[in-house]
Amino acid sequence: MKKIEAIIRKTKFDDVKEALSKVGIDFFSYWEVRGIGQSREERAFRGIVYDTSSIERIKMSIVVRDKNLKNTINAIMESAKTGAIGDGKIFVVDIEESYRIRTGEAGDESLYIKGKEE
Repeated sequence: MKKIEAIIRKTKFDDVKEALSKVGIDFFSYWEVRGIGQSREERAFRGIVYDTSSIERIKMSIVVRDKNLKNTINAIMESAKTGAIGDGKIFVVDIEESYRIRTGEAGDESLYIKGKEE
């Protein structure tokens, strides 16, 4: 099992969500986050200077079975890409254990519904 953490543009979130659904990823967590990127800018509005180097993004956390890893990463990469600086990052981490609280299922069986996925 792997945990995928993706940081993407807020404007691409709906596209990524739809692409994940098409590859069978129906559950994930996400947060609105802020970060610092390569760009350092200040903008003036009505005589007041604002620092715009803090960037709003979405951070997604998805735990997948090993067999779904590449499809999930490809779905994120293709749907989140604009080709400009700031498209985001994807990190992959090993998951040692997983448990479904309701049924007590353990391991990768806890990540899918039997009958829906092989």
